[in-house]
Amino acid sequence: MSGPADRPPASAASWTRQAERSSTAIMRFMVWLSLSLGRRASRLVLFGIAAYFLLFAPAAARASRDYLQRVLGRRPSLAERYRHVLAFATTIHDRIYFLNERFELFDIEIEGAELVDAALADGHGVLLFGAHLGSFEALRALGWLHTRHPVCMLMHEENARKINAVLAAINPRAVHDMLAIGRLDSMLQLRDRIEAGQMIGVLADRSPGLEASAAHPFLGGSAHFPLGPFRLAAMLRRPVLFMSGLYLGGRRYRLRFSQLADFRAVDARSRATAMADAQQAYVRLLEAHCREAPYNWFNFFDFWRHPDADTPPR
Repeated sequence: MSGPADRPPASAASWTRQAERSSTAIMRFMVWLSLSLGRRASRLVLFGIAAYFLLFAPAAARASRDYLQRVLGRRPSLAERYRHVLAFATTIHDRIYFLNERFELFDIEIEGAELVDAALADGHGVLLFGAHLGSFEALRALGWLHTRHPVCMLMHEENARKINAVLAAINPRAVHDMLAIGRLDSMLQLRDRIEAGQMIGVLADRSPGLEASAAHPFLGGSAHFPLGPFRLAAMLRRPVLFMSGLYLGGRRYRLRFSQLADFRAVDARSRATAMADAQQAYVRLLEAHCREAPYNWFNFFDFWRHPDADTPPR
C-alpha cells in the first residue's frame, strides 16, 4: 500500500462529470409505472434499458467489460456484460420499492446482524461502510426487519443535491434520511445522529472531489480509495462495519455485515495506523465481495486510472 496522494484518482473525480442519463420527469414516470403496475410487470422495461446502455454508452460499457475481465479472469461474453448492466438497472428499479418501504416484495437475508446489535448496544450509533456494490437502499430493510433504528446516508454535498432530486421524485420523505457533508453544521448533525443511536451509511470506495487517497492492490491492479471516511470514523470514535446489499437475482437480496474497525479505544498516537489498517481491511472485503458476486459492482468508469493521468476518460 502506498501513502496518501494529494488528490484522488482521475477516475474518481471524473465520474461526477459524466452526463446524467435520467431526468426528474422520467424518474417520476418510472415511479408511477412501477407502483401502478407492480415490480414484475414494470421491470420488463429494464431489458430494453440495459441493451440501450450497453450499445450507446461506450465508455461505461468498456469500463464494465474491463472490470469483468479482471474479476472473472477472462474476457467476458456479451451475455455476461449484459447481465452486469441488467443487474445495475434492476437495483436502480428496486430503489423505488425500498424507498417506499415495500420490503414485503423481496426475499431479504441478513448475515451478521449480531454485529450490528453489538455495535449499538451502548446506545450510540454505528458507521456502515459500503460501496457502489449491489443496493445500498436495501439497507433500509435492516431497520424494518431487525433493529428498528433509522439509517442515515452520508454523502458529499454536490452528490447529495443530485440524489435528493431523485429521492424527491421517488418518495419525498426519504430526503430526511440523507445528510450532506461539507456544510457548516454537518458535523454537528452527524454527531447528534450518532449520539441518538442512528446507523450512518457511507460509500467509501470513491470521492467526488479533490480528496486525499491511498493506493491499494485491488483486483489485479492498483486503485485509489479516499481517506476521508476513515478519518471521519476515527474522529467520531465509533465502531465501523462493512455492509453490502447484494442482489442475488429474482427478488432476492442479501444484507451482509462484517467487522471492519472499532475506533472507540484508539488513541491519538495509534490513530494513523488504525485508519490505514481499517482501509486495507475494507479493500480486502470489497474485493472478496466482488469475486463472490461479480455482477454487483457498479462503478462504470476506469476505476484503476492513475491520479496523475493527463486527461480524464471520455
